[in-house]
Amino acid sequence: MALYATFISFWAFRSKTQVSYSSSFHGAMAESVRNVGICFMETKEPDEIWLIQFYAPWCSFCKQLDPVWHKIGSELRSLGSPVRVGKSDATANTALAKEFKVRNYPAILMLKNNVKYNYPGSRTKDGILDFADRVSGPLVRSLSSTRLFQHAINRHDVIVVYVGATSELKGNLTAAAKELIVHTYFFSASREVLPKELTLTSLPAVLLFKDGTHFIYDKEQDGELKSWIKSERFPNVFLIDSYTLYAMGES
Repeated sequence: MALYATFISFWAFRSKTQVSYSSSFHGAMAESVRNVGICFMETKEPDEIWLIQFYAPWCSFCKQLDPVWHKIGSELRSLGSPVRVGKSDATANTALAKEFKVRNYPAILMLKNNVKYNYPGSRTKDGILDFADRVSGPLVRSLSSTRLFQHAINRHDVIVVYVGATSELKGNLTAAAKELIVHTYFFSASREVLPKELTLTSLPAVLLFKDGTHFIYDKEQDGELKSWIKSERFPNVFLIDSYTLYAMGES
């Protein structure tokens, strides 16, 4: 009888410990994603950067995204990212959803310096994390060494690089980046950072790297810089999904 009582006590303790651990784990996950309500815009700090998912309770795609969204929140928090992750029931917070121009679910947006950026990619953890890193950082990032340039080339399918000193062309690139940062990374570099075999007849210059090669922007032939980047930003070989088809039609 004493042995049976000990056995029961052991399992009761183990079950209690498991429940406590599970509650702590899910609590930590929940804390990494905050519920965003109707007063969000009035209560947030001006310098805060937010990644927000707008959902509807009946939306099956939103339900599929929910565990991914909590993993994203947890990972950004563990990395010490400045990006805060939230979610908002668009059917309950209709005024906020209207302010963010939410038209479908789930809608994923980033708010930075009171500018709203719509996430246009597939609803995957890696895709959304890359978007968060890209948009939360500088519009045009500096490549100060050949090693950093090579790292950028290896990591990203498409990058846009400005080469040269401050100029009107760099101003045009920065203006284009304000809209197109949701799609690709923008960098600036000195001529010494680029491969020696790359030929540039004049500076400043804008180059687009993809598929192991590069393209040099020519204003006379290519027209407006932003339009050129939009038309050239797709790799020649890539996986086709519904968003890619839509984006190609918009370019």
